[in-house]
Amino acid sequence: MLSLPEHVRACLFDLDGVLTPTAVVHKAAWEETFNTFLRTHAKESGEPFVPFDAEDDYYRYVDGMARADGVRTFLQSREITLPEGFPDDPGSADTVHGLGNRKNAVLVERLREQGVEPYPGSLAYLRETVEAGLKRAVVSASANCQEVVAAAGLEDLLEVRVDGVVARQEKLRGKPHPDTFLLAAQRLGVEPEKAAVFEDAIAGVEAGRAGKFGYVVGVDRVGQADALRAAGADVVVSDLAELLDGASDDS
Repeated sequence: MLSLPEHVRACLFDLDGVLTPTAVVHKAAWEETFNTFLRTHAKESGEPFVPFDAEDDYYRYVDGMARADGVRTFLQSREITLPEGFPDDPGSADTVHGLGNRKNAVLVERLREQGVEPYPGSLAYLRETVEAGLKRAVVSASANCQEVVAAAGLEDLLEVRVDGVVARQEKLRGKPHPDTFLLAAQRLGVEPEKAAVFEDAIAGVEAGRAGKFGYVVGVDRVGQADALRAAGADVVVSDLAELLDGASDDS
């Protein structure tokens, strides 16, 4: 029914783009934050303003990463270096953490204005994993994971949460490193080879493969199925409902 190998005993779900469509909100928040910064940088440096591309730049440098890693990686692509700063820097600070916190403030405002609903197919799949007796965790780079999960009404369906807050507390490396997924499996009491990872980000699929998890499901919401397979996905679907129907495009 779930289209998973028999040895799988737990499911580890990314949040944005897998369980909820908050990737759209994240993308818009990054675009607003980076373009505000880039305009100011262009004026001060005399260089031309080249806007943040909400498709190419987002999926290449930001998607699936912790905020500070996303800031750092994107700015490196533009050959811009900022001081690291500190995790509690205000959003007005021109530091890596300041820019990340500025993006987070924009994100929270947009979430409050727009709300969030889970993907219907993901909600149906989650409910089936409960019925099947599989253990369930959400693994996200977002520091707002708890609020989004609650707003989407998914709290009762997920037993463990490993997010940006937990990663900071436990000093875990972000995706594509497998640390957060490994901690989620540990807290569920299962070995990695008996857990399935569900990810829509290239970095997340790479993390699932690096952690030697038993099965990696790529969720293609934006037309990057080939890239997800190349990163190590065992199967790629456009929606988790396909797994209930047995209609995935991979065997």
